[in-house]
Formats: sequence, C-alpha cells, structure tokens
Amino acid sequence: MPARDFESRKQEFLDFYAAQLPTLKAAAASFNALIHAILSNLEGVNIAKFECRVKTADECVRKFKRKYRNFVEDQSEDYAIQDYITDLIGVRVVCLYEDEPPAIMSRVREYFDVIEITDKTSPMEDSESEFGYKGIHMDLRLNAQQAQLTEHQAYADQAFELQIRTIIQDSWSELDHKIKYKKSIPTNLKRRINILSALFELADREFLQIRNETSQALALSRAEDEAEGAFGDGLSDNNEPLDAFSFVAFGHKHFPGYEFDPQKVEFFLDELLHDFAVRHAGWLFAVVQKHVTTVRHYKADFQHRYPSSSFNPFTVMRHCLYLEDKQRFRKTLRNSAREAFEEWLQRQPANSTSED
Repeated sequence: MPARDFESRKQEFLDFYAAQLPTLKAAAASFNALIHAILSNLEGVNIAKFECRVKTADECVRKFKRKYRNFVEDQSEDYAIQDYITDLIGVRVVCLYEDEPPAIMSRVREYFDVIEITDKTSPMEDSESEFGYKGIHMDLRLNAQQAQLTEHQAYADQAFELQIRTIIQDSWSELDHKIKYKKSIPTNLKRRINILSALFELADREFLQIRNETSQALALSRAEDEAEGAFGDGLSDNNEPLDAFSFVAFGHKHFPGYEFDPQKVEFFLDELLHDFAVRHAGWLFAVVQKHVTTVRHYKADFQHRYPSSSFNPFTVMRHCLYLEDKQRFRKTLRNSAREAFEEWLQRQPANSTSED
C-alpha cells in the first residue's frame, strides 16, 4: 500500500483521536474509579496505587507502525488505525505481593467481560535464562450488568487495558523503559541488565516470603501465648527478647478488638528498648498485668470526664510502666498526662491502687 495511503489513514486517526479525546478521558476516569471501588477493600490484597491514562496520539501511531503496519498493508485491505490500538485507555493496578494478581483478576471478572489476557509473567518463569518485565494485561469491556447502569452507558462499548503489576514489577518497568537501545547494546551490558532484572525478581519473591514467614511467626506467637495462659502476677523471669510478634500476640489477647498498627508497634518497642532499656517480653507483660486494673479504673474516670479523648492500649501500657517505677518511666507520659494521673491517684482511698 502506498505511503500516501498510510498518511491518509494516519490523518483519519488523528481526526478521530481529537474528536474522541474528551470522551476517552472521561471513560478512563470512570473505569479507574470503578476498578478502585471494587479492589480497595478486597480481602488479602494490598493495593499500592491506581493509575489511568489515555495514550497520546503519537504513541498510538508509533505502536501501529511498529506492530501492525507491515502486516495490514501486506493484506492490501482497508483499515483504520484505531481498530488496532486496544490500549488507547489504560488503567494500572499496582499491588504489593506477587500472589495477589489472581484475586484481583477474579474480582475484575465479576464486573467486566474479558476480551483478551496477555500474561507476561508465565513466559519469564518458564524460562531458564530470560528475565524482564512481568505483569498481566487484561483487555476489558464492561459486562452487560455494568453497561446498563446510567453512569456507565456512555462507555458501554469502550474497551480498555488493565495492567496488573506488583510494586517491584512496576519499578522495574519504569527503569527498564529508560534503558536505551536494549536490543543492540554489547553483550556485557545485556548480561548486567539480566542480572539486575533477576535481582528485581528475587526481591519480589523475598518480599512474599518475608510476609508469609512474618504471618506464621505472629500466628505461632499467638498460639503459644494462648497455650501458656496468663503470664501470672508479679514480674516474670521470662528472658524471651521483646519483639513485635510476642507484643502483638499479647496485645490481641489482652486488648481484644484493637488493631495494632505495625508502625506504632515498632515505634513503641523502639522507645522501650532505647529510652528505657526494656528488653524482655515477660517483664513488660507482667508489669502490664500487675497494674492494668488500676489503669483501667483511671481510664474509665478520664474518659467519663473527657468523652472525646483517646486512651488506647499503648497509653494503658505507658501508665502501667509509670506505676511500676515512677522515676525510671517518668518520661513515658507527657507532663500533662502524668500530672492528671497523679492527681487521680491522690484522690484514691489508701491501698485502692495496690494489686495482689
């Protein structure tokens, strides 16, 4: 087919693109919002980010020339460039772990018809020597139920591409795109790129293993805590090092219903270790059990006077430590909190704050 015919097809596409761009942008935002809504609270899946975009006209033309032009012109048939650009609209979902995409795909199938799936992960995993971008691309269209909804009717026939990647795969893809002339670079540089890609793949696998082993350790710690029962009265001789697993297990048992934020746990344990030299789990837990009844009485009184105040388990433990050794743990409480607690203690009848 003569070059002038391609130029005419190109101009037709540019005219089509300019006319459709507002609708394409609105459709991209709508698809992104729906994907966000159906995946945000998906159990067992951690979403790092959602993104959407409309491919630029120049990108579309370059893709057509690279992948399809020779083929369609060899067929000597009429064509429209837009018919070959299935990812004109793209939505990207970036999750944390490499075992999460199947659950994402399953949920997506409940709302969209799948036109085609391109699995860029399996070929890499089945190869002994190939490394590179891994991810899943799904060409989608709203299913009949979703297409009937008023807010979706304008985009009922619009296809789009959903990319599903882990955060490591996404990082590699961004970096990989910056490497120029990959197909013609010297062998030693290709080898270095392969090594780097393999390291990214290893990182993906290791993050998953760390997550699984962390969950197993936490479950084991909870099971051991339940089996042992209460730590008992008084200070324990247990020399087990204080760590997040034992702390969270203890917290879930003695403060049921409270969700211990990992960052808050690490901050609290770091403070105990470095500021107050608290190193042993048994000692901390015994102190909490020794004084928790008194502190809960104070908490009830405090929240009665200040209904909107917060008094979470970390605050309870800080007050327990202060009761155990007011000099050593003086700075576990702010001045105002310490003064309010002391004022309350002074109002209590003699021996009412001592516990057997």
